[in-house]
Amino acid sequence: MKKQRTTQHAGHGAALRLTWVGGILLSYCLAAWPLDLLQAYEAAQRNDPAIKTSRANAEAGRERLPQALSQLLPSVSLSATRNKNELDRNNIATGADLPLQTYLSGTANFSARQPLYRPALIAGYRQAAAQVDDVNASLQRDEQNLAVRLVGAYLDAVATGDQLALVVAQRVFYTAQLDSARKSFLGGAGTRTDVDEVLARLDLIKAHELEAQQNVGFARRQLQVLVGEPVAQLAELNPARLVLSLPDPDSAEHWIERATQNSPEMRMLKARLEAAEQAIKKAQAGHYPTLDGVVQWSYGDQENINLLNSRSKTTSVGLQLSVPLYAGGYVSSTVRQALAERAGIEQQLESVRLDLGVRVHKEYRGITEGILKVRALEQAVRSADQLVLSNQKSFAAGSRTVVDILNAEQQRTVALRDLAQERYVYLMSRIKLLALVDAVSPQAMAELNAPFANSQPGSSIN
Repeated sequence: MKKQRTTQHAGHGAALRLTWVGGILLSYCLAAWPLDLLQAYEAAQRNDPAIKTSRANAEAGRERLPQALSQLLPSVSLSATRNKNELDRNNIATGADLPLQTYLSGTANFSARQPLYRPALIAGYRQAAAQVDDVNASLQRDEQNLAVRLVGAYLDAVATGDQLALVVAQRVFYTAQLDSARKSFLGGAGTRTDVDEVLARLDLIKAHELEAQQNVGFARRQLQVLVGEPVAQLAELNPARLVLSLPDPDSAEHWIERATQNSPEMRMLKARLEAAEQAIKKAQAGHYPTLDGVVQWSYGDQENINLLNSRSKTTSVGLQLSVPLYAGGYVSSTVRQALAERAGIEQQLESVRLDLGVRVHKEYRGITEGILKVRALEQAVRSADQLVLSNQKSFAAGSRTVVDILNAEQQRTVALRDLAQERYVYLMSRIKLLALVDAVSPQAMAELNAPFANSQPGSSIN
């Protein structure tokens, strides 16, 4: 039995060690897994200070509505006092002091007021409702902009990594060519000019590599600020999974109309215009009378030399009418001010509507023309690959020089760089167009993430 228990304990210990080691390995794998676009977006939603500030401001702004509503509801107050009094008197005729008199006194007051006719309060409530719509639209705008900022920072970080990889590949290529040129020169088949040409380009590319490394560090830092977490590794774009699709529907006018109706910026200004309309009514209400229903009840007790055991109770129910007669021109001035503010918002609304149409058209063209550019550059890369191969074969045959090979490789690198950049421009146009029409959603972000998505356990992408 003792041996059996020892074996069981050993088995349990082994199982615990395996679990512990497995947990460490799993944690290490998860930490080293590349961060894809959707995971970065989810982290930014949790951690970005700007969006947290916007949410807090929206939460504070929503309190305007219950505050305005409270002005239309009854107000009730209760007050009570209890005092100990000392009466010290003196007889003027004789000069003698009278006995010190001590007595208690107290009061209790209850009042309730219900606004019955208050046009300014009604307008104020409607104004508060419009202001709440404004802060909600402002939050929605900031959430859409967060997606644009995040995608821009993520693509910038990936693009700088791509650029660094291209520069490193060039350095490796030039290093190999330099070695080959030196061997040819020493063997009598090459020239000193070939060696100098390759060496000059190699020295230049080393400087470009240092610059590319700095750009990578800066871009990663910007992304870390947004996601609020360390960024160790990013998921690279997989061109095979990048679907180049036209906007649906393929009509710029449709997207402009959709943006006019749904854009958070337009909703914000429409809400502000409604708030300005109510501000005018609120100001005009300064000319109107007000009517309140009032209920009051009071109780008091007092004892002194003149009133012994005195008690009083008073109850009153009635209406209170207030009619403004003259306020020195204040009301008329506030009306003129509100009218001017409404006119300014109307012009701002029209300006944003026109600018919105231009921005939507730009991003729409960025998608449609971006597809053509990507396809053209893909063909350019294939042609550049063939050019490098042809020059290498011609150099071996003696009809091309080292400079021809270097120029062909440089042309290929430029084509690869332009192709990668155009793919990112296409993706940025997609997210910007969605943000302009208030269509950035988890599903939209998942579709945009498809070329970057990894198979990390627990990832949002199936």
